[in-house]
Amino acid sequence: MENLLKIIAEGLVEDPSAVSVETDEADEDGVIVYHLHVAPDDMGRVIGKQGKIAKAVRTVMRAAAGKMNRKIMVEID
Repeated sequence: MENLLKIIAEGLVEDPSAVSVETDEADEDGVIVYHLHVAPDDMGRVIGKQGKIAKAVRTVMRAAAGKMNRKIMVEID
């Protein structure tokens, strides 16, 4: 899952070397939180107009997690 998020983000940004993903342990509800970090200049590219790209990234990640019977959240830091 972490690799999928990193690959998606690297395709969106101008500086792929600045992309990193941190993973939190599952909480009491079993939700795993992924923190996506990008360069400050690329933040707008990852979020998109009115958050449409960020929403699409979260949707793809949730769909992939659903196939693996996991619950996840994606936060863009």
